Amino acid sequence: MLEELERRNYSDGTIRHYLRFVEEFAQHFGKSPDKLGVDQLRSYQAYLLKRRKLSPGSVEHRISALRFLFVRTLHRQEFRQFLPYPKVARKLPNILSQEEVTRLINAGSDLFQRTLLMVLYGTGMRRSEIVRLKISDIDSQRMVIHVVNGKGGKDRDLPLSPALLEALRTYWRWLKPRIYLFPSRMHRDQERPISDKTVWHACTQAAKKAGIRKKTSPHLIRHSWATHLLEAGTDLRTIQLLLGHEDLEVTARYLHLSQQHLHQVANPFEELKLASVELSSRLYHRPRRP
Repeated sequence: MLEELERRNYSDGTIRHYLRFVEEFAQHFGKSPDKLGVDQLRSYQAYLLKRRKLSPGSVEHRISALRFLFVRTLHRQEFRQFLPYPKVARKLPNILSQEEVTRLINAGSDLFQRTLLMVLYGTGMRRSEIVRLKISDIDSQRMVIHVVNGKGGKDRDLPLSPALLEALRTYWRWLKPRIYLFPSRMHRDQERPISDKTVWHACTQAAKKAGIRKKTSPHLIRHSWATHLLEAGTDLRTIQLLLGHEDLEVTARYLHLSQQHLHQVANPFEELKLASVELSSRLYHRPRRP
């Protein structure tokens, strides 16, 4: 399975997760996964949803790994129909206001965490992209940040604001990283990148300290950045390219989150010729309580 994943050039993160999910499946039944069949697949999917109470999105990732094992690696095409994806509710995410973003960044525990939060909001990067960000990816001459090998193996450029560049220079003078912009403190001698969990914890810790009750994550900051871009007048196609979305329909959901676009809607309720509330209160009597 590892050879098949590498041959198809899957990302390191996807490979790691797929192998772990298949390992969990095998350990659950105490057998090699190629010895398991349809009945085990059905009961395992029900176990993930009913017993472990995983979200449909988490179960979907595990089903993708098992599909790869049985269909791609073991060439058992008939198993495709026995591995349906669970229905996932498409909920609109919460959005941080710019005032909340300011509080979040100011609540960073040190310059390392504050700069990490600033780059998250100033670029809209995914956390898997920001952990691999290198000093060489910051082009101060062209005022862009290069995202190398982003989701789907695609590169893209992001605008680098002068304010963010100044903050990055202050941060570099303080820490002096050599390769990665955010090196792991556990391996300073080898300059390894931080883990994506470090990015997650930076968001949750700062949010708690700032008194933000919304469930704050790197992806919420990404959603907030995109929504604020839209409210500032940036067109959807540009936002799609900046976020690295394949489909414009995915980007279009930010229309539902933008206050500016919601308030621009001409509500037909305004055209109704209704009696005034004061007149209505005189025409209708309150019902007597029994």
